[in-house]
Amino acid sequence: MGGRELDQQGPDQPPTSQGVYGIAVTSDLVGTGMQNLRAYEKAGLVDPSRTPGGTRLYSSDDVARLRRIQELLSRGLNLAGIALVLELEEDNERLRTQLGEPPEPTIPEA
Repeated sequence: MGGRELDQQGPDQPPTSQGVYGIAVTSDLVGTGMQNLRAYEKAGLVDPSRTPGGTRLYSSDDVARLRRIQELLSRGLNLAGIALVLELEEDNERLRTQLGEPPEPTIPEA
């Protein structure tokens, strides 16, 4: 999926789930337009945090998820199909954690 620089967390770094990136920065990090980020949110694929004024703030976890969405789009899935894949991946990870198994590696792009 890429983006290893976002996965490393140092002592002075916020938690990966904390929203820190505005929509323009996130758009640049993911390589898609801001309108697409809004569409993914509307489709329920991502749920950025918001400031009291309503500004979207994306976390490192959100950026990784958005990169996964971009990867699935490039493979020809539509947003409904992506929602199903993401749900199944989350269920799979949850079940593996319950069983104490290591997570499966990400499938490389074809």
